[in-house]
Amino acid sequence: MVPHTAAPSALALLAEVVPPERLLTDAPALEAYSHDDAEWAPYTAPVAVVLAETAEEVAAVVRIAGDTGLRVVPRGSGTGLSGGANAVENSIVVSLERMTAVLEINETERYVVAQPGVIGDVLRATVAEHGLWYPPDPASSAISTIGGNAATNAGGICCVKYGVTRDYVLGLKVVLADGSLVSLGRTTAKGVVGYDLTGLLVGSEGTLGIIVELTLRLLPLGGREERAVVGSFASLEDAGVAVAAITAAGILPSALELVDRMCLRAVDDWQHLGLPHEVDTMLLAKVDEPGEWVRSRPSGSPPS
Repeated sequence: MVPHTAAPSALALLAEVVPPERLLTDAPALEAYSHDDAEWAPYTAPVAVVLAETAEEVAAVVRIAGDTGLRVVPRGSGTGLSGGANAVENSIVVSLERMTAVLEINETERYVVAQPGVIGDVLRATVAEHGLWYPPDPASSAISTIGGNAATNAGGICCVKYGVTRDYVLGLKVVLADGSLVSLGRTTAKGVVGYDLTGLLVGSEGTLGIIVELTLRLLPLGGREERAVVGSFASLEDAGVAVAAITAAGILPSALELVDRMCLRAVDDWQHLGLPHEVDTMLLAKVDEPGEWVRSRPSGSPPS
């Protein structure tokens, strides 16, 4: 265990690289930043919280932590449900929430370069202005950061067709445990040579390094017509048969979610949506194929 005497030395060094308004040591701030949304998981107050604004600041904090024997816990917007951003004893929490710049949008090569604190829905809206689309859509996309999404390899309901975050991360800039800053990945469509270190970092939840910049692959925005399809079933088995029939028919929905009776009632009791309580299982689907064929097909008709 790290001696408590390391903390004053670390705080003094941090004060040399971070302005006082972004170096938090008061009890309320330490408590607020000590855990993500998994309050059930173990956590303790950190020694300090650093609200970093540059990659160089993150690197400096990591070096100070290494020199003084403290641990480092990276954090995005704190929306995680697994405790990955929960502080541990004798640690420094490095928050990336202020690193919110979209640095480049390349319409020709279809990629965006952004800092990790950009909120997912903000990124989507920004690239949409250029006719581009960022598909990953975790449920927390209105409040979670793309850095956190990459660190946890966040999915979303559209992953059945479009994949998860890892499928869109072309490159990263990462601060390693010794405070060095490395660039990984590419900006080209093809990149098959060498180790996939970018893919290794995605989903590592800060255990291999702290993501300070991301290069993300984009798709064209146009050509999609989203429609929702809802089906009710008398049993979980019947719903499973329907899912198998959908895939066997060669239909690839952009989203396909199964909701059982218990979840239906729990959601309706919470949100009062008027959901049917007599239904055993519900399938929620979304299709985004364009054209009259999709719009005009009667419900339940097989593909020709």
